[in-house]
Amino acid sequence: MAKGVIRRAQSTAAGASRSAAVPVLVAGSAALAGAVLYQEAKCEGTVMSYLDSISSRLANVEAALGINFTADLEKIAAIKVSHPNNLAVKHFDVNYFNTLSVDQKKRLLQIVKSGTSNADSGMGCYAMNPADYDEFEPFFSAVLCDYHKVPASQKHVTDWSLDGVKGLPASGILDVRELGLPPLSMRVRVGRNLADFPLPGAMTKEDRVSMESKLSAAFDKLKAKYGGRYYSLTPGSPDFINDDEYKALVKARFMFKDMAADTYLADAGIASDWPYGRGCYVSGDEGFIIWVGEEDHMRIMCMNKNGAIINDTFNRLKESLDTVESIPGLTFAHSAKYGYVTSCPTNLGTGMRASVLMKIPNLCKDGTEAKAKVVCKPLGLGVRGMGGEHTAIGADGTCDISPTARFCISEAEIVTALYTGVKNLKSAEDKA
Repeated sequence: MAKGVIRRAQSTAAGASRSAAVPVLVAGSAALAGAVLYQEAKCEGTVMSYLDSISSRLANVEAALGINFTADLEKIAAIKVSHPNNLAVKHFDVNYFNTLSVDQKKRLLQIVKSGTSNADSGMGCYAMNPADYDEFEPFFSAVLCDYHKVPASQKHVTDWSLDGVKGLPASGILDVRELGLPPLSMRVRVGRNLADFPLPGAMTKEDRVSMESKLSAAFDKLKAKYGGRYYSLTPGSPDFINDDEYKALVKARFMFKDMAADTYLADAGIASDWPYGRGCYVSGDEGFIIWVGEEDHMRIMCMNKNGAIINDTFNRLKESLDTVESIPGLTFAHSAKYGYVTSCPTNLGTGMRASVLMKIPNLCKDGTEAKAKVVCKPLGLGVRGMGGEHTAIGADGTCDISPTARFCISEAEIVTALYTGVKNLKSAEDKA
């Protein structure tokens, strides 16, 4: 009996032991599963942290190599919203940008740098090399179509003949006195760039000095025909002038102002290395001038400070330009589609700007050209200060007036548009 009791007790104890082991086993399995999940999470966290570290390091490498464009693209996206009239930013297509090589991406960002650094820019871009308009055609074509209001398929054609131009008086003479105006200070100029140098925005100091030296030597032919001399701002140049002489030339409107003060040109790289590679040629009679090293390699212009007939200044420019183009060794940058290549897309095609200094005090009563710009825009005219873009107007309301069209319009049409525009502007001034 005792043995039976002992066996039952042992059996009961074993059953109890087995019953107690079940929850222990379950608890152990749960703990093991939890440990595995913890290790997996820890491992995943480590992997993610490692990947983040790699990404950060890669970004640093890309930044060091200049191939991380995230910040540039974010800035462009923001300006698209804040300044929708900035044409360079407006037509910056990220999808197109992503198809470019790293080198091309860098160059396109340099082209639009003035616009991304100055969100209030109207144009916001400058070509850096003579081939840029063709190489980056998808971008520039959109900008040009928007600014010049021409179809993408249209090609520029050069034509200096006034014959048959719409708006030309029956006499063929563009005489401002016929409009009831006194003789005006008038100027007609073209921009030209040498094909064998980068455009001003991409030039090094050595490029600028070398380009000036080449042109200075070529101007010997001009001196022989028109007299005058070349004035250089480059220290060490045989034609170097001092600061007082420079200021006198600026005051006479023979020389351009210090470009370094213009943030748009400075951010584009065009004003870099001032004053190296800058200067001007002035003919003996002071009516034919060439700026060297400004926004373009050359700004070739004829002026008459007391002119009545626009044709005279226009015809003299054509004759002078023909002389410059005939100088051996000078080849101008030109595109089969876009015409003469200029730094700024606003000047592309003819590279021409025809202007007069005109008093419009009624439209400038507040001391600014703000109202005049509103009136002039539908007339196809641009308004600037007396010293050019980003300068002040005269105290008497004198403004620099010129047609805005340069591209897919002939040289002859531009000067005729100036005459017609001045006629319409006088009417608006009289009514103001």
